[in-house]
Amino acid sequence: MRLLDRYMLRELLVPLGFCLCGFLVFWVSFDLLTELGELQAHKLRGVDVLEYYAVRTPEFIVTVLPMALLLAVLYALGRHSKYNELTAMRAAGLSVWRVCAPHIIIGLAASAVFFALNEVWVPDTEQQAERVLTRRIARADDHSSTMLVRNYGFTNARQKRTWQFGAYNLHTAEMTDPKIDWERPDGTYVELIAKRARWDRGVWTFYDVWQNVYSIDPAKNATPISRNHFDALPVPAFSETPEQIRSEIKISARLGRRIGKRADIPLVELYNYIQLHPELNGLDRAWFYTKLHGRLAAPWTCLVAVLIAIPFGAGLGARNVYIGVASSVGLCFAYFVLMQLGLALGSGGYISPLLGAWLPNFIFGLSSLGLLARVR
Repeated sequence: MRLLDRYMLRELLVPLGFCLCGFLVFWVSFDLLTELGELQAHKLRGVDVLEYYAVRTPEFIVTVLPMALLLAVLYALGRHSKYNELTAMRAAGLSVWRVCAPHIIIGLAASAVFFALNEVWVPDTEQQAERVLTRRIARADDHSSTMLVRNYGFTNARQKRTWQFGAYNLHTAEMTDPKIDWERPDGTYVELIAKRARWDRGVWTFYDVWQNVYSIDPAKNATPISRNHFDALPVPAFSETPEQIRSEIKISARLGRRIGKRADIPLVELYNYIQLHPELNGLDRAWFYTKLHGRLAAPWTCLVAVLIAIPFGAGLGARNVYIGVASSVGLCFAYFVLMQLGLALGSGGYISPLLGAWLPNFIFGLSSLGLLARVR
């Protein structure tokens, strides 16, 4: 690594650390003031509150990281420009892109961190935070009851198999009163009715189960042509996994009510859902694929923030650094407004999901290239 790169990295990472910590303190303080009544109602102690916000830290980092990057790059480049360091580097034959290569690398690294946090840690924060929030007032059986989904059913459109159950434990992957119907290749219909079922070693096993075979659809009040009872019946042919069922329950609830304008569903859950529903139509398709593309586009926010900050920071010259800070506030506001607008239009089917999710990155990325061309 060249001496110049080490210098530019050091001058960027220090303000980035301060900006990130400052935004985190602000965000946690704002959330604490908002949630203070609820925290008191749940009788949380000081150590519980600390754990509650420690659990939610990945969620906050994902929220503030692009803004922290934008301000840090503006500040770092503004200082270089103020003391004519950028002019000296340009006079030595270095382009703006070469000088700012460390900033772009940090933007790419931040995008990777954003993606990892968003896909690995953030999806579990809500459940973990809820567990901390209710630990002082919940009984031992309250947690298990929150993990139960009652009287639910879904159809695996790919395998043409319908599942219904009286209750399903999201944590243990155990069902009570399951009923599964599907059609065989020979045109006969099979119906499984069991007392309970569980996922064990990659296979669904049904207990105290009746297997009914029909010559026509059993929904037409048909009489079974054969009926067999099993104490335990493993069915390796069932491809539905607990992860897919969890994704089905979570996404179908949001899809049915059209809630959530943000790209807040992990890619693995979106993938699990599309395995069960390969052919979505109309608004369901628009909503789903806007979520998918929004999830893919979100990490690039960090890189776009850096690209936007480079021409603003490098072009300040001897002017006041606060000009860049003020500009960044407007840019952040415009970016997030456009991001929410794109997701809303994409979810509603007014524009394509691809355009709705990627539009802010396209606009701000192309704008940064135009602004950078004007930097001297």
